[in-house]
Amino acid sequence: MTVYAYTRVSTTRQASEGESLDVQQRQISGYALMHGLTVDETIIEEGVSGSIPVSDRPAGAALFAKLKAGDVVIAAKLDRLFRSALDALQVVDDLRTKGVKLHLIDLGGDIAGNGLSKLFFTIASAFAEAERDRIRERISQVKADQRQRGRFLGGKRPFGYQIGAHGELVEDASEQRTIAKMRALRDDGFSLRAIAEALAEDGIALSHVAVKKVLQRGSSGAAGQLEDTATSGGQPALGTRW
Repeated sequence: MTVYAYTRVSTTRQASEGESLDVQQRQISGYALMHGLTVDETIIEEGVSGSIPVSDRPAGAALFAKLKAGDVVIAAKLDRLFRSALDALQVVDDLRTKGVKLHLIDLGGDIAGNGLSKLFFTIASAFAEAERDRIRERISQVKADQRQRGRFLGGKRPFGYQIGAHGELVEDASEQRTIAKMRALRDDGFSLRAIAEALAEDGIALSHVAVKKVLQRGSSGAAGQLEDTATSGGQPALGTRW
């Protein structure tokens, strides 16, 4: 069994507000002494933001790579190790699977191997779910804003548009003429397959399914961004099925 002390500060301000490396080390040493443990190695993570997952930090990654069953990791506070409840939930679950004990002093002790673990996981799970909801909400808001501004959101390029230098959708004159012809043929009663065949005679290979999607896009224009299919060179090559 190896006992590791993990300490981290990201800024000089933290060091001056009671969270210095020395303070953390003293807290961990005192805690270890009270629980009959001897710290074998102190891991120091200096100048690393807490927004970075512990497994991606230089010292943190090295620590987690050598942990084995029976080892103990002690940290002064939860936020010294983890960037979020979701991050904590995933890491602690991995440590439990490995048989590694994790002691967080501000939470009262071992959260990965005793009675505190059930309470921790219940609370952390609730926060993690709320965090996932906030992430989904932020992503949805960003996408809505990007759509309103005519930005391309990735995936398959809508037929009739090219991707501009700043990620915006720009009308392709040639493909827009094709779309106008498709709508005119549809208004004249042509079936989707008949429209696709008429376009093929002009050297434009669009399946009847792609024709349907373009026509369904209607007045939504670029903002609709229905998935037609991306092209590598801007124009559909002969024989390519959209």
